[in-house]
Amino acid sequence: MRKLLSFICGILLVSAQVAWSEAQFRSDIPERYTVVKGDTLWDISSRFLQNPWFWPEIWHANPQIDNPHLIFPGDELALVYVEGQRRVTVARRGDASRTIKLTPEARITPLASAIPAIPLDIIRPFLTDNRIVFEEEFDEAPYVLQGKRGNIIVGAGDAIYARGNGQVDETYGIYRRGRTFIDPITEDFLGVEARSVAVGKVTAAEDEVLTLDIRRSSEEIRIGDRLLFQEDREISATFYPSNPEADIRGQMIAVVDGVSQIGQFDVVIINRGADHGLEEGNILAVHKAGDRVRDPVTGEVIQLPTDRAGVLMVFRVFDLLSYGLVLKSERALAVMDEVRNP
Repeated sequence: MRKLLSFICGILLVSAQVAWSEAQFRSDIPERYTVVKGDTLWDISSRFLQNPWFWPEIWHANPQIDNPHLIFPGDELALVYVEGQRRVTVARRGDASRTIKLTPEARITPLASAIPAIPLDIIRPFLTDNRIVFEEEFDEAPYVLQGKRGNIIVGAGDAIYARGNGQVDETYGIYRRGRTFIDPITEDFLGVEARSVAVGKVTAAEDEVLTLDIRRSSEEIRIGDRLLFQEDREISATFYPSNPEADIRGQMIAVVDGVSQIGQFDVVIINRGADHGLEEGNILAVHKAGDRVRDPVTGEVIQLPTDRAGVLMVFRVFDLLSYGLVLKSERALAVMDEVRNP
């Protein structure tokens, strides 16, 4: 009897999983789709799924394809059945994903990069440059004294003197102190925004005086700007949209290059990070606070429920804060709107 019950439960579980998987697909899904330049994983996911963040659940890594988790322009995606369930896979590689051998470096380099999860041109500065640091880390970092020729403001092609500890050939980002973030609910300190202005390489170090050649700059360097060791960070194009494993409840506490109003493809800062269980690629739903209305019968003031109004993807995570890109905005969003599991 127990074996029979276990067998029936197993059938019901598999049936439920199949039904759940099938329910994620759109009704107008294409049987085949050829990836074009400019596509992102989010775009493609949206063509196949009602909720694009379930992409990892329906993706089938074709073992006959080199790097089956990467998708390139020109690749043909197709619906297939794996153990009775519909899945999406790379059916054919396009010419763009082939590689050639370059000389004299003798290295293998792809002709075209794999498509990113979200638009890299929007998030690139936040992947490689801008950072969130603790106040002590920023205050104790080496700092700019002056330009090598005695000038105060310098840029790419110049050299600077800085004071602090460092070694020859080390590369540093040069940062300016930005906003200080305080949790709007708990009033806890969350971090300091370090805004990148330049990158330099140490050419001499003596008695805590560093000489740096400035390799690139986005704006002028000023006295007092701080030097933070340059992170050797590759731009990730392959993280998949995913549900957070932890229960997330937080707020959008700032919008980059904006004041308070937020729309599609705006970069926002949320008061949740790695310490709360967030990871790069996690999807969060944005909820607007409901209105407060007066009950016409009792006269009481009633708080209406929150209303889902958008979706964002977390693309860079720090201890207590994260950067996210708004992928969908059904109406105007604002600072202090709530973010939570989708």
